[in-house]
Amino acid sequence: MTNYKGYMGKVLFVDLTEKTYKEFPWTDEDRKRTVGGKIMAADILLNHIRPGMKAFDEDNWIVITTGPLTRCKSPSSTRFNISTVSPLTGILTSSNCGGSFGRRLKKAGWDAMIITGRAQELTWIEIDEDVITFHEVPEMKGLHTSPAQKALPPNTGKLVIGPAGESKVSYACVFSGERTAGRGGVGAVFGDKNLKAVTARGTKEPEIYDQERLDKINEQWKKTLLKHPITGAQLSKLGTAGLVAPMQAHRILATKNFSDGRFDSFEKVSGEELAEKHLIKNGGCYSCPMKCERRVRYEGKNIKGPELETLGLLGPNIMNDDIEKIIKWNYELDELGLDTISCAGSIAFAMELNEKGLWDNGLKFGDTDNLSEVFELIAKREGIGDDLANGARWMSEKYGGKEFAIHAKGMELAAYEPRGAVGHGLGYATANRGGCHLNAGYLVVLEGLGLNLDPYTAKGKAGLAITFQNVMEAASAAGFCVFTSYAILPWFLVAKPTSLLTRAVQTVFKYSAPVIYIAAQHPEILHVNIPLVQYPRVLNAATGMKYTVGDFIKNGSFGYNTERLANIILGLPVGPDADTLPKRLTDEEQVPGNKRTKVPLQKMKNSYYIMRGWKDGAPTLRTLKRHGIKLPECAKGVYPYDKG
Repeated sequence: MTNYKGYMGKVLFVDLTEKTYKEFPWTDEDRKRTVGGKIMAADILLNHIRPGMKAFDEDNWIVITTGPLTRCKSPSSTRFNISTVSPLTGILTSSNCGGSFGRRLKKAGWDAMIITGRAQELTWIEIDEDVITFHEVPEMKGLHTSPAQKALPPNTGKLVIGPAGESKVSYACVFSGERTAGRGGVGAVFGDKNLKAVTARGTKEPEIYDQERLDKINEQWKKTLLKHPITGAQLSKLGTAGLVAPMQAHRILATKNFSDGRFDSFEKVSGEELAEKHLIKNGGCYSCPMKCERRVRYEGKNIKGPELETLGLLGPNIMNDDIEKIIKWNYELDELGLDTISCAGSIAFAMELNEKGLWDNGLKFGDTDNLSEVFELIAKREGIGDDLANGARWMSEKYGGKEFAIHAKGMELAAYEPRGAVGHGLGYATANRGGCHLNAGYLVVLEGLGLNLDPYTAKGKAGLAITFQNVMEAASAAGFCVFTSYAILPWFLVAKPTSLLTRAVQTVFKYSAPVIYIAAQHPEILHVNIPLVQYPRVLNAATGMKYTVGDFIKNGSFGYNTERLANIILGLPVGPDADTLPKRLTDEEQVPGNKRTKVPLQKMKNSYYIMRGWKDGAPTLRTLKRHGIKLPECAKGVYPYDKG
């Protein structure tokens, strides 16, 4: 139970091997320390993992968490998180999802669930409040994600995997409705545990500490989001697909396996093209005013359309300008249960391996008629699909080409070419789960997609990356979509990117390192609440926690350091091999003759580590102590820097 509001007060622990369940101890002290979501999951996993643990070990836990704002009707607050040891990267992955499962899990009376063990037969876990039932479902074997969900009871929150998860493809997803816990291979861990599905239902609701105040804040925040040029205009009008054109203009659009940042036929795969010729209507997650989802028609079906990452990585990055193919592939990949980002990145790398004579696999840039068959091979781990299913890093170790295997920590990069936004490149490199644009801090929003901060300078980028990483970490922990964080940038700065005021703010950002360093080391000095950062005010009203902007940033930093500590225990390198990017991005100029068009990673990394309180990519004991993070027993003799 809990004295805080907004929570259900219970965590479910399920053992698939024994077919048993119990309540996992989680105290109000734990709630205050972690808030929820991915930070809660990281804290739980830190105290469970061991050196050498692998994704497909029976005792690898799947941790599914909600935030205290899930089901509290705040804008864009229905997210839930799945964390585990990743088969793609070998370290922690956290995969966020906007489907209905999180809010249904809370209606069942649970804030989170932990899954361990391995079932003997393909299994569906049914959660009906305090009654947990294990169903053997051999008849569901091989079902695609939509038929799998249709086979389950209606009016429940659902999690399912497709054939790719059953085959343990390293980047297999978990689906809730049409929403995806997409990155890091959480679906493969479900498959390894013979877990096809989880459902949840109930009639319970969380109590709210101050409902009247929360309603007022929610209404004010909704107005702020709808007024903002990004969250209220761009995302509503064109969705994330609307970024294709500005990415082209700023040389950020990944093209031909990240060998360039511009694609001649970009208009054919743009958000404008999608809206003009294929859009039926907008859609979105429950309680979200932004409605960034694109609904399109495919073979008579009204389906979810491709987002920016899918358009970019299955378009310019493989030299394809046929948007109808991308719509088709997006649907097929979802049905198979494959992450479109890692799958597309792996295929682009394989195309270049073939082009350079390193692997004769039949895949060619611009020749895409066979890709539907290739997706099937990947999902079944047959033929060339067996190698492609392991991702770009694994293939580079087998076939060569490490300098153009586009990944960070084993996770394929999103569609933003970082030589056109070097701060975003720093984020890719330092992101705890690997080449993720959101865990990276999404600094590209300052470097061309929102503001026009010099995209090639290293100045100020380390501090800004840390700030945005912490904010997104904490927002996710509370249960919010990280897109809400864009509204922290005052609307007039985005609407008027060349104004005198905007240019002045950009100059301040460039030279903000000393201030950000102080704030990063001592967030308690920000013992205030401000209108632009609504998260603490919402948490106060919903839970009764006394929460400030400083507490919010400290929570994000706590989460970031907790994940990093867990990753090092799992074997993440420290020293020169920590937080790297492929040489194509750090050593090769995107624009020949222009030395600025490569990522000055080492220079930014040095500043980043100082501001984080890290040494060679690892938090020092002094930093861990400052955040209240205890070194687990299993870390002794493994953790390399035991002096502050």
